[in-house]
Amino acid sequence: MPHLEAVKHILDTTLGLNGRALEAHTPLLGSVPELDSMAVIGVITALEDHFGIVVADDDIHARHFATVGTLHDFVFAKLRP
Repeated sequence: MPHLEAVKHILDTTLGLNGRALEAHTPLLGSVPELDSMAVIGVITALEDHFGIVVADDDIHARHFATVGTLHDFVFAKLRP
């Protein structure tokens, strides 16, 4: 999975997870207490800054934050032309 390490690093630093183990299958929403509605905005902003993507409000869905892998897939789809 290209860019998975970058997504994991962004989650770690944005949410203050202090190096907590994150894998593609790691659940996010409902499982990571630090990921509340305000934190989602911070994660999206960090992803936009790091990857040079634009995420419209209509693009943000809970399904993208189901796991680290689904968030990665969302970012990767945004990177493709």
